[in-house]
Amino acid sequence: MQLENSFEVDAPKAQAWDLLLDIEKVVPCMPGAELTETIDDTHWKAQLAVKLGPISLSFDTDVERSEVDEAASRTVMNAKAREVRGRGGAQATITSSLTEEAGGTRIDIVTDLTMSGAVAQYGRGIVQDVSAQLVTQFGECIAAQLAGSEEEAQAAVEESAKPVSGMSVGFNAMGRSIKRFFAGLFGRGSDD
Repeated sequence: MQLENSFEVDAPKAQAWDLLLDIEKVVPCMPGAELTETIDDTHWKAQLAVKLGPISLSFDTDVERSEVDEAASRTVMNAKAREVRGRGGAQATITSSLTEEAGGTRIDIVTDLTMSGAVAQYGRGIVQDVSAQLVTQFGECIAAQLAGSEEEAQAAVEESAKPVSGMSVGFNAMGRSIKRFFAGLFGRGSDD
């Protein structure tokens, strides 16, 4: 499935680009993620923690930066995640591009995602809604890294380090899915 998300930061494009290429600062901004090893300039290992109510999932993730196009302000990352207890996994190709916007920068993220095993049982709508919320949290952390003080940046990273709680994210996503269903039923657009 393909997921498209974007967010804006109040920073010049060049500054946002430099941060986007700094994996040691970017990965900790991903909710529930921790960089565990730097293999070389294009390969890393990370752990991702997700909590779905009473169930905790932990993923070992191999990350590769396969493309950097500075002229187009575009990067491509590949991630392969395996749930440590064998409950499934995911593969993703994540394309990030930057565009100058009225005094700031818009970051567009397109993710081609394939899931397997138990994690593949979640519906597309839920995955899209959860993805949108995670990108929002990621964007807030990136914005704090770019514009905030050192203390604000550290606080944002610490907040992102907490495992993703699927309970609250799931309830919000379920609410959006229900809203879309009724909007479609009554012929009205969704306000998302």
